[in-house]
Amino acid sequence: MVMSWIWTGIVLVSILCSLLQGKGSALAAAALQGAQAGVTLAVSIAGAICLWTGVGKLMEKTGVTDVLSRLMQPLLNRLFPSTRQDAALARDLSANICANLLGLGNAATPMGIQAAKRLRRGQTATNELCRLIVLNTASIQLIPANVAAVRSALGCASAFDILPAVWITSLFSAGLGVCAAWLLGKVWGE
Repeated sequence: MVMSWIWTGIVLVSILCSLLQGKGSALAAAALQGAQAGVTLAVSIAGAICLWTGVGKLMEKTGVTDVLSRLMQPLLNRLFPSTRQDAALARDLSANICANLLGLGNAATPMGIQAAKRLRRGQTATNELCRLIVLNTASIQLIPANVAAVRSALGCASAFDILPAVWITSLFSAGLGVCAAWLLGKVWGE
């Protein structure tokens, strides 16, 4: 609710300033051009999002996510001890992590929500739930598919030339985030 008031205030101040400077027509043209560019961008990346979401569903239907879940079991057991007793949680977490590895935050969200529901204990966030949120926020990306789709839609000749920077920053951010969540979990306990 507060953000809607902030955004409304920003828009109103912008309109007022443009009118006071006599640039109302320039503001109107920029608003229309921005809206058109937004629609064009959304339509152009929709194909890539559909492709990778379909790949995720195909992986789930063919059992690839179950295989990945078994391969990721040692890591999942270490980060999320609840996966030892809950196979559905392990499956949701591994599918979520795999989707994030492919840079598909939008495809990872439903599985992350399912895992979060399984990790929740009443109204309190558990340490495992906090680690899941950190991992989803900082997600390690091997193939930043959505970012590459946006770069390609905006005319970038080599959409994947950012890979080394993405790998380094995502590894550091996820590693530091998980360490911080683990440390804070130890300090405040569960």
